[in-house]
Amino acid sequence: MKKIDINEQSINSEEYTELGRYYFARPQNVILRHALSKTDIPTVVSDSKNRVETLPNFSDEIKTLPVANQKASGRCWIFAGLNVLREIIAKKCNLEHFELSQNYVAFFDKLEKTNYLLASIIDLIDVKHDDRTLMYLLQNGVGDGGQWDMFRNLVVKYGVVPQGVFEETFQSSNTRYSDQLINSYVRQFAFEAQKLAHEGKDKEVQALKEETIDKVYSLLANCFGVPPTQFDFEYTDKDKKYHIETGYTPKSFFDKYIGTTIDEYVSLINSPTQDKPYMKSYTIDYLGNVIEGKPVTHLNLPMERIKELIINQIKGGDIVWFGSDVGAYGDRVNGVWDDQGYDYMSAFAFDIKFDKAGMLDYYASAMNHAMCLTGVNLKGSVATKWKVENSWGDAIGNKGYFIMSSTWFDTYVYQAVILKKYLTAEEIAAYNTKPVVLSPWDPMGTLAD
Repeated sequence: MKKIDINEQSINSEEYTELGRYYFARPQNVILRHALSKTDIPTVVSDSKNRVETLPNFSDEIKTLPVANQKASGRCWIFAGLNVLREIIAKKCNLEHFELSQNYVAFFDKLEKTNYLLASIIDLIDVKHDDRTLMYLLQNGVGDGGQWDMFRNLVVKYGVVPQGVFEETFQSSNTRYSDQLINSYVRQFAFEAQKLAHEGKDKEVQALKEETIDKVYSLLANCFGVPPTQFDFEYTDKDKKYHIETGYTPKSFFDKYIGTTIDEYVSLINSPTQDKPYMKSYTIDYLGNVIEGKPVTHLNLPMERIKELIINQIKGGDIVWFGSDVGAYGDRVNGVWDDQGYDYMSAFAFDIKFDKAGMLDYYASAMNHAMCLTGVNLKGSVATKWKVENSWGDAIGNKGYFIMSSTWFDTYVYQAVILKKYLTAEEIAAYNTKPVVLSPWDPMGTLAD
């Protein structure tokens, strides 16, 4: 296409008049204008005729524990990860009510993320302040979101504890202000560190990093509490029998009840973009928390294969951590995600979804929330709807459980964590190959929150 001067693209008075004429020539606009003056857009375009069946009936379903609540925080990936682990512990201990401490894992996540970001800034110490990578890292800063491998690294290094051992605080459930403070420290560090580096004061840069980590630890301890180093595990099982196991550390508790099982899980993605061929492994530059931990690694597979693996895992009795874009076609109150349940075309003459690869490439969609799949409804071998364990509390949906339609699932699900035993030898080999390194801003590097 021949390059066109941007100055030739202005809206002139004749075009503006024509826009108004076209608007008033369509009678439905009057009805829409009236409706939208008092009602949100999704409610107005809701299409109950085409909505997925919302009765909580599933051909294959795992009986799981009550939902948790991340409240005003972006810790969904931690909640979903701990929901996977608590089901393992609950089976071993015959429990019907049990939660692991999300606050405990989040504390160390913030500490490790800060350290990772400060180290990344030092790695980029010689670039200009407006270097794209440095700008991206500073703009995103330390947040609540994460990925499966980041969760894996935290629990392997620091272990886990029951929620009663390290309970939520107001700040852990409402992280906005503590995040702001941490990122103020980080950005000030970047400013001061680059000045020191330009003056050749390398030792002072390292000392400044240690001082910043000290400030962040104190902030986290004040906001979230001081993590326990030893505890007793007390519980009453389904048979009303009381148990107590004494003398655990968070790491010894994790090693006993989870151990190497955590490394049986691998992350799969569905990215049908031209730059990411299937059956290849990918990682993302400058994405992580625990520096010495496992890099965030994904194997890209076709959606039909990912669905087959998810169904096999559910049939095998194991829930599935997964990531999706929950920003579109959602009914939060009733707990439904269904792209067929909203008619944007009749109202606005365009839909908000298009080609999945195109939505990734052009920033229309990306993974932003992690939950657990606990059921699927199959008609023959075809999935018609999915049962989802969310972490938004039990006052919405079906006691906090949601339903996803099959077409929404195909379009907006981007990631699933699957046990190796369900993968082929060829898939495991592809996952274990040296991963292609993607840019920090690649859509497959987005964090679930």
